[in-house]
This record gives sequence, structure tokens and C-alpha cells, in this order.
Amino acid sequence: MATDWYDASWWTEDHDSSWGRTKAALRRDWEQTKHDFGGKSPDLGQDVPDTIKQAAGKERIPGAAQPAYEECEPALRFGHGACEHYGRQYPEWNDSLETQLRKDWSASGDLSDWNRNRHSVRWAYEYALKEFQL
Repeated sequence: MATDWYDASWWTEDHDSSWGRTKAALRRDWEQTKHDFGGKSPDLGQDVPDTIKQAAGKERIPGAAQPAYEECEPALRFGHGACEHYGRQYPEWNDSLETQLRKDWSASGDLSDWNRNRHSVRWAYEYALKEFQL
């Protein structure tokens, strides 16, 4: 895969491979949640427990004002790779991790929109923690 502006200095081909496997699951969850909350997206058959966690606030729900998946993908990709890179050092989200990721995000070329993307980065990081069982 081509290197993009959101690739941190630590991003490797292994992260690309891992992201490729996770990308489809994240997209399915995203589309199913939109459907479950009245959107016109097709019903993708996401498990009810996933939707209940999202509805209960235990998992983030993309709201109606949230950007399309394609607009969030760079932040989701970054958060997933960050977990693979930092997950053992930071097995849960905290201020130190966020400070490090803000630096990594800014160093990779986009200085302006960390605040707009931080929630998607965090969501993907925490999703990956479960996937990697860190």
C-alpha cells in the first residue's frame, strides 16, 4: 500500500496488513449502527450485543452529524496502527498516550485536525485493543 499523510514514522507494512483485515469489520459495524438508528444503510446483520453496547454508550456511535466512513478512515487506520505499535505500553487510553499520538499525528503531516479526529483515533485504538487482546 502507498504511504499516506497519516502514516506515523513507526508505520510498517505489517500495520498495512493488520489494518486491511480490520478495515472491513470496522466498516460493517459503522454501517450497521447507522441502519439500527434509522439510517438508510442496509441491515448488515451485526450482532445485537454489539448494537446494545453502542446504544448503552459502551461503544462509540457515529452520530448523524458524523462524517462519512471514507472521511474517518485515515483516523481509524491511524488509531488501529497506533494500538499495534503502542498497545503493550499503553493497554488503555490515557493522557500520556493521547499526547504521544497527537505528536505522531502532527508529525505525519496534518497539523490542523487532531481535535476533529481524536475520537475516531481513540475508537479504533480501543477496538484494536480487543482485537489484539492486549
